[in-house]
Amino acid sequence: MRLDKYLATHSDASRTLAKMAIKSGRVEVNGEVVKDQGRKLKAEDKVWVNGRELAESSEVYLVMNKQAGIICATQDEEQDTVLDFLDGYTHRELHIAGRLDKDTTGLVLITSDGQWSHRVTSPNYKCEKIYLLETILPIQETYVTEFTNGILLRDEVKPTKPAKLEITGENTARLTLTEGKYHQVKRMFGAMGNRVTKLHRESVGGVSLGDLAKAGFRELTEEEVKSF
Repeated sequence: MRLDKYLATHSDASRTLAKMAIKSGRVEVNGEVVKDQGRKLKAEDKVWVNGRELAESSEVYLVMNKQAGIICATQDEEQDTVLDFLDGYTHRELHIAGRLDKDTTGLVLITSDGQWSHRVTSPNYKCEKIYLLETILPIQETYVTEFTNGILLRDEVKPTKPAKLEITGENTARLTLTEGKYHQVKRMFGAMGNRVTKLHRESVGGVSLGDLAKAGFRELTEEEVKSF
């Protein structure tokens, strides 16, 4: 493959920008500056741009700490999306594995791997998703049993799968789900005559936010990827 095409394929740079980077001496092949944009690369060649190595394309697995006001979509002409914050990855075809509402904060998984995404989101795999929440009215002890037994939501024909509700305060709780119906947490509390005012997802499966900064993201470790 030509050097300029390699840069355009493995980075956010267009073919034109790739050629400019090569011409300006910012590209190295195997430790040597190369200004020939037509240089043919071998499979074992290592390419660096601005001191950063470009690797062969492989599947991408990211976790982001989404903030309120950011939407879970691949693109939107008027609003910021989670993908708008992924510097260095926008050349890849990515999607969200388990969306969050615009006003919901916390953990979002983003990937290029469709099969992996299915394992994260399908209720058949019983992947636990843990949420922290606040409600407008006090949370009653009776909710715990109701959530364990499953709740028949409006316009649904089957009740929700068993969910674990841990009451942490008069109006706060931690909820663990293994499915992800549309607006499920809010609808479950709505069925109880209550309303969720704040919602934050702290973990999905074996992946948690840790100390990830607001609107920040990182690559998943190999262990985290294989945990699903």
